[in-house]
Amino acid sequence: MSKIIYPVESIYNLIPREEEKIPKPPRYTSKFRDQVKQEKQLHKASNKTMGPAKVDIPSPEKYLLKRSKEPKLPEKKPFSYGDEGNPKKPQLPAKTDHPPMGIHTKKNFVKTNVMENIMAVPRKPQPTYTDTRHGDKQLLENSGLVSKYIRKKDYGQTPEYLQLRREEVQREQEEYDNYVKDRMKEGAMKQLPEEERQNILQGLKKNWDELHHQFQRLSLVTDTASKKHKKEHLEMKMKQLEKDIDLMERYKVIYIANN
Repeated sequence: MSKIIYPVESIYNLIPREEEKIPKPPRYTSKFRDQVKQEKQLHKASNKTMGPAKVDIPSPEKYLLKRSKEPKLPEKKPFSYGDEGNPKKPQLPAKTDHPPMGIHTKKNFVKTNVMENIMAVPRKPQPTYTDTRHGDKQLLENSGLVSKYIRKKDYGQTPEYLQLRREEVQREQEEYDNYVKDRMKEGAMKQLPEEERQNILQGLKKNWDELHHQFQRLSLVTDTASKKHKKEHLEMKMKQLEKDIDLMERYKVIYIANN
């Protein structure tokens, strides 16, 4: 039901009315409030002093000694070689001892060097070239003046990978030729005559010349949509004709389906 609103100056407003006070809902209180208060009071006064309530008093006998915090070396252990179980090597001979006679323990380097030099093959000097007036030398092999590649065994021969590729191309061409022959026997396709191919090629070139002549007559400024559209249309037709002319000139033999 809608509330009736009376004007300010009305006889119904002469009688004072009591103001209706809207009661507020009760304030929210947690059901754990008392429990939290009790837990807080339990540990509140446990550490009022500086530190815990009970501290172990240090003993007067355990006082800090001088240099007690310095690092200490490990205890010394008697040194051993670790071969106590194995027999020791024989002692070195004394100065007064003489070696046994008739046994040569020393190498005769003079005779050995003489024999090595007699049997040695003389070294061949490496070919060099001088590139400055001061006599600076460089190896001739790295200069590019030595013909190394023509002396190889397979010089002038076709590499193996090219031979394999050539054989693969030839095999694919034979398969294609056989497929074309079979299709021609079935009557599904026929070969385009050379005269007809030339006539088609001339007609394509003539059409391209006409489109090119129209393209040359266009305005240099393409400020309207119609001019721009006409220019793009002519360019698209000329590109298509160029592709067709290239196709007809590249392949001399062309097959046409009878369908």
